[in-house]
Amino acid sequence: MDAPPKPWPTGLAEQCEPLVRRVLAPNPSHYTYTGTQTYLIGAGSDIAVIDPGPEDETHVAAIIAAAGSARISAILCTHTHRDHSPASLALKAHTKAPIVGCAPLALNDDGPRADAAFDPAYSPDRILADGEAVSGEGWTLEAVATPGHTSNHLCFALCESGALFTGDHVMAWSTSVVSPPDGDMAAYMASLQKLHDRADRVYYPAHGPAVDKPRQLVRGMLGHRRQRERQILRLLEQGPRTIAEMVPAMYKGLDPRLTGAAGRSVLAHLLDLERLERASRDGEIWSSRAPSEGAAARLD
Repeated sequence: MDAPPKPWPTGLAEQCEPLVRRVLAPNPSHYTYTGTQTYLIGAGSDIAVIDPGPEDETHVAAIIAAAGSARISAILCTHTHRDHSPASLALKAHTKAPIVGCAPLALNDDGPRADAAFDPAYSPDRILADGEAVSGEGWTLEAVATPGHTSNHLCFALCESGALFTGDHVMAWSTSVVSPPDGDMAAYMASLQKLHDRADRVYYPAHGPAVDKPRQLVRGMLGHRRQRERQILRLLEQGPRTIAEMVPAMYKGLDPRLTGAAGRSVLAHLLDLERLERASRDGEIWSSRAPSEGAAARLD
């Protein structure tokens, strides 16, 4: 999906629904679309902030301005990539609000996404497990564990309205990059199925437009990932290949700047196929493998 024409509403508070406003951070890129969308939840004396965004003083000031006279009582993070959580520390310093949500994670990301390096300074006051909630005046946010894009990824369900804040797990403008070693394709697919089985009314992702037909989108995303898996299997059946050889065959017309990210997702699929005994590797060369009877049963 192409980005909308400028000007973008960077720094402005946009009303999405009675309990939800969003403020766009000034960090557009090929991986963040028009930038990270920070959400303000609540319409009373206290509000929550979801994904405060990158370390950027102007964005933190825009969040505080959008809060107005309301007290920010909780700062929630879906995961700890640098375009999502770093501003939590500055926002906490201004508001004294606790940082809650995903668990900390400190890994060296060897993928191509400079914007997606993990935030080593993230320090939550409270970690939310699946189903746990934080609440304020007129709002309740429940954690929905969705590992895959990262192992610590959470979505947040707004119980009062049926909205789900999906972070980077589900976005309308692009599929999510699943980059090993922390990104895991099997977990990502299971998390997609988990969301498909829910009855959320609308998704608000951290990048790109809201999703008003969420189950339809998730069903398409599941099909897209299965199609990619079939592409990989067909290529390997034709002969051993490296990931660098598979990417151009799978992603026709891909922007060269996204080649590295595509390769990471291909690697995630291959690791899952290796686990299922459908692929094997010798160094950087991957080959097709006939599954054992037990592995074949797991694929049925």
